[in-house]
Amino acid sequence: MSHRGKKRAHHYVKTLFVLGISICFIVVGFAALWVATLKMPDLTSFQNRKVIESTKIYDRTGTILLYDTGKDAKRTAIPLEQISTFVQDATIAIEDSNFYTNIGIEPTSIIRAVLANLASGGYGQGASTITQQVVKNSLLTKDKTITRKIKEWVIAVKLTRVMSKQQILETYLNDTSYGGTIFGIEEASRAFFGRPAKDISLAQAAYLAAIPQAPTYYSPYGTHREALDIRQKIVLKRMKDLGKISQIEYDSALGEKVQFLTKNDSSIRAPHFVMYVKDAITQKYGEEMITSGGLRIITTLDFDLQQKAEEVVDKFSPSLESNFNASNTAMVAIDPKTGDILTMVGSRDYFSTEIDGNFNITLARRQPGSTFKPFVYATAFKKGYTPETALFDVKTEFSTQCTVEGKPKNESDDQEKICYSPDEYDNLFPGPMTMREALAHSRNIPAVKTLYLAGIGDSLQTAEDMGITELNDPNRYGLTLVLGGGEVSLLELTSAYGVFANDGLRNPHRSILRVEDSKGTILESVSDSPIATLALEPEIARQISNILSDENIRMDSLKPIGESVGRQVAIKTGTTNDYRDVWTIGYTPNLVVGAWAGKNDNTPMQHNVAGLIIAPVWGAFMSQVAKNFPPENFRTPPPPPTDSKPVLRGVWMGGVSYWKDSVSGKLATEYTPTETKKEVVFNNVHTILQWINKDNPRGALFVDPKQDSQYDYWEYGVRKWFDDYQKTHPNFKEVSVPVVPNQLDDVHTPDKAPRISFISPLAGSTIKSHDMLLIRLQATTSYPPQKTEVYLNGKYVLTSEKNPLNISFFPADVGGLIENNTISVTLYDSVFNKTTASTTFSVL
Repeated sequence: MSHRGKKRAHHYVKTLFVLGISICFIVVGFAALWVATLKMPDLTSFQNRKVIESTKIYDRTGTILLYDTGKDAKRTAIPLEQISTFVQDATIAIEDSNFYTNIGIEPTSIIRAVLANLASGGYGQGASTITQQVVKNSLLTKDKTITRKIKEWVIAVKLTRVMSKQQILETYLNDTSYGGTIFGIEEASRAFFGRPAKDISLAQAAYLAAIPQAPTYYSPYGTHREALDIRQKIVLKRMKDLGKISQIEYDSALGEKVQFLTKNDSSIRAPHFVMYVKDAITQKYGEEMITSGGLRIITTLDFDLQQKAEEVVDKFSPSLESNFNASNTAMVAIDPKTGDILTMVGSRDYFSTEIDGNFNITLARRQPGSTFKPFVYATAFKKGYTPETALFDVKTEFSTQCTVEGKPKNESDDQEKICYSPDEYDNLFPGPMTMREALAHSRNIPAVKTLYLAGIGDSLQTAEDMGITELNDPNRYGLTLVLGGGEVSLLELTSAYGVFANDGLRNPHRSILRVEDSKGTILESVSDSPIATLALEPEIARQISNILSDENIRMDSLKPIGESVGRQVAIKTGTTNDYRDVWTIGYTPNLVVGAWAGKNDNTPMQHNVAGLIIAPVWGAFMSQVAKNFPPENFRTPPPPPTDSKPVLRGVWMGGVSYWKDSVSGKLATEYTPTETKKEVVFNNVHTILQWINKDNPRGALFVDPKQDSQYDYWEYGVRKWFDDYQKTHPNFKEVSVPVVPNQLDDVHTPDKAPRISFISPLAGSTIKSHDMLLIRLQATTSYPPQKTEVYLNGKYVLTSEKNPLNISFFPADVGGLIENNTISVTLYDSVFNKTTASTTFSVL
């Protein structure tokens, strides 16, 4: 570049630099003028602090107060000298590490927050120092606006000029919320640890400093205790990094086991439910809104049902602990037609520290045991299997890494870890049974087979469609899934059962009906008639409900419980293999209730089944509250198809059959009546995999069913059972080559059907309304007449067997007479050939 060019470029750069500086001065000048016009609060005192309006949480009627976030608010101001230096240092370390050196704001943090907000298009980054939080809590509104934020920055800077850092820190520690009604460090110290703020240990101080960022979320009495523990460790790490504590102090604090005092607050009703709602509202509207926003929250809770649930849990819990070593109990009730959570009892005692009573067990993920089985059977029914499908409950090895006898193929493998051959709760293997019987009796082997037939992925999808979102790692689960190999919460499981109760329609569970702000403006409201989604075909839902509500096949331990309710009720229990959890989920068409018992620490109880431990608790509650709902029975599912494969109709003896006429002994035809049509099964006992394509059970068979990886395993168990069966049934012979007869039924043919005509009444005859009607028939039959059925205007009247060709009755007694009436008769001969004829008559 020439000398002249370089000079020109230098001139341009200089001009741009001067222009940029000028623009910056102009922008800063205008910003200063704009800020100067903003109305600022008086910094000389805190007399004009904003009024804290508490949030109130009500039951579904809006009349029973469950919780007031500001009721009996506890606040005790103390001088900074009476606050442990551990608390001061911990708070500064986690909230504002440059507190003593900054000007009330952190310009670099502000710039970083502005850039982050611009990038996200939102207003999430706050970059608030302790001074800013004092300003925000004491002098400004909670609106999230640019103007308010700028005011906060300006006032924070000014506040550092009129107050010392010690005064600002003292104000912050005395005013900040530590959750619920606890404000200020002194009240927090006494409420959580039973000691004044000056005597707090380092580990306790770290907990106290961890809470204010999100008091509801980090509450030691809430459901996020693990998150609080993690944040406490972060506080300690920050203190060490800043040189406020030594390595020895750090290690000692990490090792200290901090115990929080029991939260014994009589001003809270349905505490687990309230905390569940409070957490949901906080996540949606923010911590400040729930603490001081003046919200009015109408929940779904039925307080009368809640009280009954608490009473039942309280009544049974001592005996459950003494008899079965089950230290905790939980219960939840949901309206399946709306999804409303009507009751939530998260533990036997919310205020008990011995059992971590404040932990809400209805939200905890636990193994559901056999209560997961209905989702698997529903998936099988969707695929084409029927409730009458025959399976063998016999000892079976399912792991292909082992032999059919249950030995590892690789001798170095651990049999217990590699092989999988579940037992039955009664240690019996009765042999063939239908899916209907297997589900009702909660048999394990048929359930595992059903899962294989239905498919693990498809079964998980069914569960997800019905509302179970917690089984989200399909690679973890194998065939143990159907016996409770995954983990679900009582709340989600109970809600999902509501789909069965509601004919396949899903209403996601909900806890809030309406939220209003302090001025009465409705912020959110749900519809009284929610739009449900179809999660399961109604026919499938009815099949499951029909099985679980059938008193004729219900387990003996559940029969008295079902009878005590006084309504048609579906019940399913579940027990984990190691007896860590017992469940009972049951429902009517308008109420679904889930109950659980066990231990919070997940250690085993005394070995016993759910039907004896938790089912009586469920029954005691349901028998009290079912009468509060209108009586309603489950809809009856359609009968299973009669033309499906034998194994899908409950036939276990063999998969090949034909229909014969019992009169002629020949092959049945389309004219063979139902009364004489009998199925003949060729005895040839095999696993179901011999007779069906597992992915399309009503479709064509595989050419070679033995290609299925499970075939040899299932077949081995079946044949071993059959060997024993033959010893007690010597007349049961297998047919190796089925031969179907080729001669057709010649007894039931069109030409052999009876022929009849009316002698009286003749068509168009007239009788008086109260006269007897005489029917005389002329018949030509190949076999003797057996009976005649009579219908008047399509309504059944009578069946005559004594004299089928001469019949009399009074039409007026039947009713439904019109001007022109039709008499129809159906004549059956002795081999059930039949024919129908009609005539008309009038009534004077």
